[in-house]
Amino acid sequence: MNYFTNNHVEERRVAEEKEDEDDEEGNENDMEAWERAYAEDRSWESLQEDESGLLRPIDNDGVQHAQYRRRLRNLSAASAASRIQKGLIRYLHIVIDLSRAASERDFKPSRMAVVAKHVEAFIREFFDQNPLSHIGLVTIKDGVAQCLTDLGGSPDSHIKALMGQLSCSGDSSLQNALDLVEGYLCGIPSYGHREVLLLYSALTTCDPGDVMETIKKCKRSKIRCSVIGLSAEVFVCKHLCQETGGSYTIALNEFHFKDLLLEHAPPPPAIAEFAVGNLIKMGFPQRAAEGVVSICSCHKEAKVGGGYICPRCKARVCELPTECRICGLTLVSSPHLARSYHHLFPITPFEELSLALLNSSRHKLPKTCFGCQQSLVPFGNRPGLRVACPKCKQHFCLDCDIYIHESLHNCPGCESLRHSKTVNNIE
Repeated sequence: MNYFTNNHVEERRVAEEKEDEDDEEGNENDMEAWERAYAEDRSWESLQEDESGLLRPIDNDGVQHAQYRRRLRNLSAASAASRIQKGLIRYLHIVIDLSRAASERDFKPSRMAVVAKHVEAFIREFFDQNPLSHIGLVTIKDGVAQCLTDLGGSPDSHIKALMGQLSCSGDSSLQNALDLVEGYLCGIPSYGHREVLLLYSALTTCDPGDVMETIKKCKRSKIRCSVIGLSAEVFVCKHLCQETGGSYTIALNEFHFKDLLLEHAPPPPAIAEFAVGNLIKMGFPQRAAEGVVSICSCHKEAKVGGGYICPRCKARVCELPTECRICGLTLVSSPHLARSYHHLFPITPFEELSLALLNSSRHKLPKTCFGCQQSLVPFGNRPGLRVACPKCKQHFCLDCDIYIHESLHNCPGCESLRHSKTVNNIE
């Protein structure tokens, strides 16, 4: 009797556990995709409260390591700038693979969605760092390359055109894409730097001819081709980058893809044949008077007020920078030239302070960052990562270091010293 009772209780317990497991599986199946992602990651468990009541990650090593890698790229770029000439007027075609491989879901929610989101951010960052440059968009699907937008300097028009063509189908054709962009870039003036950036999802290419001959033609046209792969390494893509002087990288995840994409925003070193001095004719147009009706050379229609007037042929254009459709003069404004100045004379890289100096009691180090005024003493009085400007000797945190070198392009400490000297001279 006891044996039967024990077996009955054990069977009942197993049945209840099975029902609980079925309920949990049912609840997981009822979750949305974004809910399952959070449930799997359980990211809320990696937070803690600091002494000021703010939430922060328990393990900051990953964040600090990513920031440090970005700072190292800034250091290498800045150190190379003194030896290598850079192209400030760039003509870049972004080729986006929208074949059926782009609909894979190894990137959440899909490769296509991730690419579209980060290409939008890249276009805005590109024009922020390269105000004199132009971008064109090309898509590959069904074995055909299609030009979405011509080379231009309007980020909104590129983004609008891209968001209206997000559908995946067919195979990818690398040769057709290269033939199309080579036809557009071969007519670029010698002072313009010709570049192609391919965001490639497929592992194959369906070409109508010999793609190797097309690669040789791109090399003769001095077109730098770079590829960011979203699946695995493909030999033909690697060969293309090696022949044309570009870079070939593979994205491991969404955040890695974003970093790889933004690395192409600063101007790369110029190709040897282009590293010569050229005089470029530029016009600085004036703002058109309000209420004046004129025909826009961009849209070929009458518009009232706004726009800019070409100083050579008096044609009307909508935005700057651009090339006049009538006389071909490059039209820019003085802020565009000023924003390109920092690529020629970058800020001196900040020096990371050694651990021995941070632990030394003889040196009295500042406790706050000169830029953001946040504390440089981490929680627990452990020595934290900080950097110092070699000229003004002011200390900064890693966040300010990245912001100064990537966005501000001026050292606040050096600018404050320059301002104080100016005031003293006036007095």
